[in-house]
Amino acid sequence: MSTTSDDEENIVSDGNESNEEQSVKDGSENQDQGNSETDNDEYNKEQNNKSLTWKDLGLNETLCKACEELKWKTPSRIQQESIPLALQGKDIIGLAETGSGKTGAFALPILEALLDNPQRFFALILTPTRELAFQISEQFEALGSGIGVKCCVIVGGMDMVSQSLQLGKKPHIIIATPGRLVDHLENLKGFNLKAIKYLVMDEADRILNMDFEVELDKILKVLPKERRTFLFSATMTKKVKKLQRASLKDPVKIEVSNKYQTVEQLLQYYIFIPVKYKDVYLVHILNELAGNSFMIFCSTCNNTVRTALMLRALGMAAIPLHGQMSQNKRLAALNKFKSKNRSILISTDVASRGLDIPHVDVVLNFDIPTHSKDYIHRVGRTARAGRAGKAITFVTQYDVELYQRIEHLLGKQLPLYKCEEDEVMALQERVSEAQRTAKLELKDIEESKGKRFKKVGAVDADDSEQFVGARKRLKVGGNVKKNWKRAKKK
Repeated sequence: MSTTSDDEENIVSDGNESNEEQSVKDGSENQDQGNSETDNDEYNKEQNNKSLTWKDLGLNETLCKACEELKWKTPSRIQQESIPLALQGKDIIGLAETGSGKTGAFALPILEALLDNPQRFFALILTPTRELAFQISEQFEALGSGIGVKCCVIVGGMDMVSQSLQLGKKPHIIIATPGRLVDHLENLKGFNLKAIKYLVMDEADRILNMDFEVELDKILKVLPKERRTFLFSATMTKKVKKLQRASLKDPVKIEVSNKYQTVEQLLQYYIFIPVKYKDVYLVHILNELAGNSFMIFCSTCNNTVRTALMLRALGMAAIPLHGQMSQNKRLAALNKFKSKNRSILISTDVASRGLDIPHVDVVLNFDIPTHSKDYIHRVGRTARAGRAGKAITFVTQYDVELYQRIEHLLGKQLPLYKCEEDEVMALQERVSEAQRTAKLELKDIEESKGKRFKKVGAVDADDSEQFVGARKRLKVGGNVKKNWKRAKKK
């Protein structure tokens, strides 16, 4: 067991720092890094050598039926390995990528135990993001619909009073981000976690990367020692190892994926272009691959909104998703994309891991990721459950070194995505006009936020859906300035 460096923040010890994990490894060299949890049956047709049923894993008939109703016909690898051990009362470290079925891997044994011991505040699930918390809650409620399970989501960006009322009803399952949970522990009279029987830390590497060490420390201190703990992570970093030693007892390690691997069905390309023509090439590729669903990754919140405004000005169904949006608007954006009301989701890395967004056909790295590992998580949104997918990375003259790091991580050189330059540059005039429209609309959004800030003392985090494409529609009316002012007053 490697030791952590001195400059890492402390994670509270439960007195188990000497415990070493056992190891249960899958042994596969070609693990599918990104499977949708709603497609376990297809995943196993392509990837699984076993044909175990849910009943074979030791689950109650009610839960087996719930899995079948969700069209989870057979367990995924992480589920096959972890559920029997969890039912034996083992602490578990699961190393698995997003979409491998890990939500079911910890939810099903918890619900099985809840059937035997139906008590309130039974399990606590910690997640790094608000969206993932709501997604996990949906999974628990779907799987536990036959037994009347009650869940409560405690995340930032939502009203604390209403959350306090939900906690007052004493749900079976609490799904929380660490920061907001600590707020309630410190401020809500009578609320504690003394009854918790199960603790799950999902995407632990991300929780730690988001500087939640202090909050985790506080939470672990108030949890009972006699509990079962499941820790799931995409990677086993030094911080995750330290957290494991502090919070788990004699854990079994289950590893069903190789670090930094992409699936065979994923076709990966790069395109080398001058930075000033990025938007033109983006529009060309979207036109060329029209009919697919796209996730476009940008490096900043502002660029997601700008790009969405530009594409909408060109008549494309694009919607932004970023961390500065209000919680309701983030969920609304996700739902529009998942329901196929929008075919283009433009996102920062907030959406690159942990979210269940099935059927993404093409990932476009419009801004190259600063960290090479983020590339793996981004492209993992496509080519899931045995399906084919495509990823194209935009490389400008300023991105060469970052791109070379990605190829080094992958251990291979990616092919060039070929475009006919004449066809691309034919779009330049239209794209330039759309860029100007987007710039003006961004300015209007900022002015609108500023006025509301003066009135109510708070700024709504995102209004791009309200303003997107509005200028283009109003131009038909003739008097743009007058119509625009009237629209804003409404």
